[in-house]
Amino acid sequence: MFLIILVLSSLVALLWNQVPIINQTVHAILDPTIGGILNWNVTYGMILIVVFLSFIMTLVQKYGTDQATLKELKKEQKILQGEMKKYKENPEKLLELNKKQMEFIPKTMELTMRPVMYTIVFFVLFFRWFSDYFATVDFKFLGFLSWIWFYIISSMIFSTIFRKLMKVA
Repeated sequence: MFLIILVLSSLVALLWNQVPIINQTVHAILDPTIGGILNWNVTYGMILIVVFLSFIMTLVQKYGTDQATLKELKKEQKILQGEMKKYKENPEKLLELNKKQMEFIPKTMELTMRPVMYTIVFFVLFFRWFSDYFATVDFKFLGFLSWIWFYIISSMIFSTIFRKLMKVA
């Protein structure tokens, strides 16, 4: 299922300019709404948008994943890391613990990728729209950051805050 959604989102991104209905529909929805916020004040508007999107993503992560299982996996990983620090001088034991730690990766990935499946197409459309919007507006955040870097840095900050407040694993 994840592969299908990944392919679909990639197609949307690739066909953005070739299939006008995709581009036009997204612009018809986002130009008057999100575009209006950015036209009001680019910096504050972008901060509002990032806060909103970070909040939505945190909600999707919290309710789209099995939080109890994720917390348990992270707890076990932390214990394992502590043991690995104890045995850093013992290569055989360290290798055994490392193998044990590698077993957590597929379980964690499976749990954490589910929210991505719910939102990836939406975010691809949003980012393509941002790309179009900022192609026409020559603006650097804080005087030197492009919109994508401002979004990434801001979303990391706000996502961390929301994850702490909502106790998301």
